[in-house]
Amino acid sequence: MTLFTDLVDDAGLFPPTSLHMSEALGRHERDQERGTRMFTHRFLCPTSRLDALRRESFRPRRIGLIVDTEEIPPFDDLPVDFVEVRLNDDLSLDRTARELRETLPPDVRLFVEVLPRKHFSDVPKGVELKVRCGGAEAHDFPQAEQLAGFIRFCADNDIPFKATAGLHRAVRHFDPTLGVDRHGFLNLLLAVCEAVEHRDPAPVLRSTDVGHLVRMARAVPEETAERARHLLVSYGSCSTVTPIEDMLALGLIEEDA
Repeated sequence: MTLFTDLVDDAGLFPPTSLHMSEALGRHERDQERGTRMFTHRFLCPTSRLDALRRESFRPRRIGLIVDTEEIPPFDDLPVDFVEVRLNDDLSLDRTARELRETLPPDVRLFVEVLPRKHFSDVPKGVELKVRCGGAEAHDFPQAEQLAGFIRFCADNDIPFKATAGLHRAVRHFDPTLGVDRHGFLNLLLAVCEAVEHRDPAPVLRSTDVGHLVRMARAVPEETAERARHLLVSYGSCSTVTPIEDMLALGLIEEDA
């Protein structure tokens, strides 16, 4: 179970689900009570909606802040453990990350979102990365080779990362609405395992062979799983039903008692 434990962050506020704050928190509270082991039970919230969160009576155990404001507002009263910021193309990773890192408490992890096709020779100490695997348009979905290059970079340099967007199902599949292949979160996880074992992650990212992927997942050594999950910290999902249903259907997890 190491491979799948604490894998999914709750991104219910974000598209395409885009729940109202009270709906998102109500769902999160129910999931938290169930204690499903695949969930991190971390609630992802844009900084622009922190005041709306504060007006609700329920508080999540863990909060990940997605920075969508010019400045990061105070959050001392909230159980924030992650801060995630998107890096604009014209900004320096080194300069921006160092400045942000200095403003955050030492126990709050900083994830900087970068384009998977870009590679950085140096990532500042105390800074981790975030990669976007999809979005509302076809061009938001990176090619398997681009995502594989990002994974190899993180594995080779021991840089943990988070994933976001597009990972709606466990296995890679074609989306006729967008006309694009969507990455699967199981593909992504196994691709990290491949990189840990010094193999090319691209083939498993491209695979749609469900049986092969399931067999691969069941054969992952515990040491590889631990190393892979050190690298792939979690991914955000707007649904907290589909990831569980997919993994149960594949026989890779069992119902939590």
